[in-house]
Amino acid sequence: MKSGSKALAIALLFVGLVLVNYLASSLPVRLDATAEQIYTLSPGTKALLGKIEEPITLDFYFSKSTAGLPITYKNYAGRVQEMLRQYVRAARGKLTLNVIDPRPDTPEEERATAAGLEPQALPSGEQIQFGLVATQADQQKTITALNPQREQFLEYDLSQLIYSVEQFDKKKLGLITSLPLQAGQADMQMMMMRQQPPPGQYVASEWERTFQIVPVDGAATDLPSGLDALAVIHPENLSPKLQFAIDQFLLGGKPVFLAVDPSSQYFKRQGGQQAMMMGGPPPNVSSDLPQLLAAYGVSYDPQKIVGDLENATQVQSGSGNIVRYPVWLNLQHENFNAKSLPTAQLNSALFIEPGSLAAKPGSGLSFTPLVESSDQSGDVPIAALQFAQPDEITRQIKPSGKKTIAALVTGKFKSAFPEGAPKDTPPADPSAEAAAKADADKKDDKPAEAKKEEPKGPPTLKESTATSTLIVVADTDWLFDDYSVRKMNFFGQTAAEPINDNLAFAANCLEFLSGSQDLISIRGKGSSLHPFKVVQAMEVEANKKYEDKLTALEARLTQVQAKLGELQGKKTEGSRLVASPEVAKAIEDFQKQQAAMRGERRDIRRALREDIDALGNRLLVVNLLATPLLVCGFGVWFYRSRRK
Repeated sequence: MKSGSKALAIALLFVGLVLVNYLASSLPVRLDATAEQIYTLSPGTKALLGKIEEPITLDFYFSKSTAGLPITYKNYAGRVQEMLRQYVRAARGKLTLNVIDPRPDTPEEERATAAGLEPQALPSGEQIQFGLVATQADQQKTITALNPQREQFLEYDLSQLIYSVEQFDKKKLGLITSLPLQAGQADMQMMMMRQQPPPGQYVASEWERTFQIVPVDGAATDLPSGLDALAVIHPENLSPKLQFAIDQFLLGGKPVFLAVDPSSQYFKRQGGQQAMMMGGPPPNVSSDLPQLLAAYGVSYDPQKIVGDLENATQVQSGSGNIVRYPVWLNLQHENFNAKSLPTAQLNSALFIEPGSLAAKPGSGLSFTPLVESSDQSGDVPIAALQFAQPDEITRQIKPSGKKTIAALVTGKFKSAFPEGAPKDTPPADPSAEAAAKADADKKDDKPAEAKKEEPKGPPTLKESTATSTLIVVADTDWLFDDYSVRKMNFFGQTAAEPINDNLAFAANCLEFLSGSQDLISIRGKGSSLHPFKVVQAMEVEANKKYEDKLTALEARLTQVQAKLGELQGKKTEGSRLVASPEVAKAIEDFQKQQAAMRGERRDIRRALREDIDALGNRLLVVNLLATPLLVCGFGVWFYRSRRK
């Protein structure tokens, strides 16, 4: 073959490769071979994109030209960009994607800052912009900072952003509670004693950022119209008709957040003050909705609380000592459901004398634990807390496994009122009853033509019309500032610093419930970054093999260093060591032992990495030689084929 023909063939081959790559990236066909389908859009996302009415513009900001950018951010930025392209294809013209590199001191950087993007600091000291802005008409929403640690919820975050930019008004949250969560909310005792109502709790302020809160009195017989979500917190003495309204609200497909408590600290304190000032029996400190919970397949006993020996909180006893109190649960990251959106990013939470929840068998509903205690947990009767000391309570706990503190319940619920709406309670006053009967007789005396039919309300639901969503938490004290924030004075203003993730959990639950059913159906997926499980297993095995030896060596080395320091510390006023030949010989021996032990420690640590390094070298050789060997093999095969 002539040299010109060879050059042309090589050029055509290069052009062909470029065209193949371009076509492969342009075709709307993808093969997702991952176990958790992390590169495939969920049905909920596709349904959400199909409902977009007005075009939405997505501005993806990523400082890819920044020097020293970690490979983790580069890979994750590519992952986000590819996912956004899938959104654009699935939206069929309703989404427009702009990829922007906001270099320093450019108009792009100014637009990113104006949109609310938060600069992220790199280990090198550089700052980058890595966020997403969605714009529809005059409405704009932002993901201020995309974090690789949240990759498993990338699809939910993107879909939530698109959904939120289409919402022009705040959603309405109905709030039924006997606790003073909102500012200016006073209970009956405060009104009788003419006390000023307490300031609101920070959890209400968190909810007010997203919702328009509509208070609902517990004595009401119906819910206000137009509510998008409902929060029922420590319900007490709710009228049967209001419970029926809650039931119909849930069965109609609207989400409900329910928090009950077997032992409310707030009402315990109120009962103590009442006993000191007015006397009389203390108020009921527990709350429950037995008829509703039983119908929804949730088992809850308001007479028992959870004690956790492993996650007991340290408190100060009456004698001033620090003791572990097992009914105050200081839960950590491993106690939260890492695959559920409301709890995946939580690291700590404090629950005060919580109850436990369980799924009733045969309910047919999906019961997903969100928060659980450790396996060193057991039930404690409420009566046992009245006079018992923390150590006595600890001795009473018999571990019986993990307990569910909060749960997500989804599915098609059965009504708690299968017979329909409850009847009105007849008046207890005989005179009022006689007056009501007289009024009814007068109405019956009217001609039939004059009688008007009463307007009929919506039909009573016996079962959920679609998938319903309920979050139940068996504690209410965690919502109070006393157990969630540390207040401080900041330039004359009261500021609060979160001491745990209680506020984040409360906000996450309501934001999760307020989304559309399409959003709720989106679940967290796996990460594109997978650990080297073989290497991790080798490290664990090596640590087991050398752990005892290394521990003993470290203990000996510590003793030698302590003796050596003691001998060398004996100095005169001139800072010169005065020692007999025996002491000098001992110091020299200790120094030799110290050097030998340090060398032995290096050998042990080297042995810990020996197998892993050998595996790495083998993989390196395979990676370096695999491609040349394959090319040589193909060349030999091609040469022999041509010869034949």
